[in-house]
Amino acid sequence: MHSTVDTFRTPQGVTLGVEHFGDEAEPLVLLAGGTTMLSWPDALCEALARGGRHVVRYDLRDAGASTTADPDAPAYTLRDLAADAAALARGLDDRPAHLAGIGVGGMVAQVAALDHPEAFSALTLAGTRAVAPGPVDDDLPDHDQAAMKERFKLPKPDWSDRASVVEWATAAAEVFGDDPDEARTTAGRTFDRTPGTSRSVQMANQLGTVFAHLDCRPRWRERLPELAVPTLVVHGRRNRFFPVGCGEALAHDIPGARLLVLEQAATAIPAASADEVAKEMLKL
Repeated sequence: MHSTVDTFRTPQGVTLGVEHFGDEAEPLVLLAGGTTMLSWPDALCEALARGGRHVVRYDLRDAGASTTADPDAPAYTLRDLAADAAALARGLDDRPAHLAGIGVGGMVAQVAALDHPEAFSALTLAGTRAVAPGPVDDDLPDHDQAAMKERFKLPKPDWSDRASVVEWATAAAEVFGDDPDEARTTAGRTFDRTPGTSRSVQMANQLGTVFAHLDCRPRWRERLPELAVPTLVVHGRRNRFFPVGCGEALAHDIPGARLLVLEQAATAIPAASADEVAKEMLKL
């Protein structure tokens, strides 16, 4: 399916890299990357567009084609990223949008829906949790420590070398249970569209490390019962980074939320699951 790539400038002067699928006259589904738009597989974007939606996936700040400043010391907060999502939704369509976020993009989506409820008509949260990077609440499972130990044992890549980065990303995907071939392709595409090859920018694009430096206060989990839009929570049963209990807790905390567990998925949404996820998203 044909797609178009361009940029959007928010009223605050932030440039966001965006990609459009489907007819712009159709209802908007806005996909927040985690951190790059390529966190959302092409197959899912195309399935949603075939279902009669205008699908827009976008890069968060300091990723992809969006504004790049200093990923090592970002001068913005999680709430600023949430405001970006609302500004983009309003700028693309005068109707409320269906907002979806994956991974750390799911944290952005939660805060955006809470802070800007008028901008969004539905919410999909994939492979994410209700607390920011750092210590988790007592009732939430933390990262699988064996997987994290194995991941940190991997030799660090040369962030300026495409082949080195791609091989590292493939090995990391195998540690976390994702499809290595899909991870290899995505890592290469991510490298190719990253502006420059500086260490911090490449790390931010491949790892979302900018979130380790963001101000993610105040907590938002206690506000989740305020959400009054139809919500779908999607989570991989084999997710070792955010174990499935994180998705179960989100579905419990958000009134009326539906939980879709992908039995064979880990952190990423596999292309093979795209139609199933799209079908559930289109019900919202």
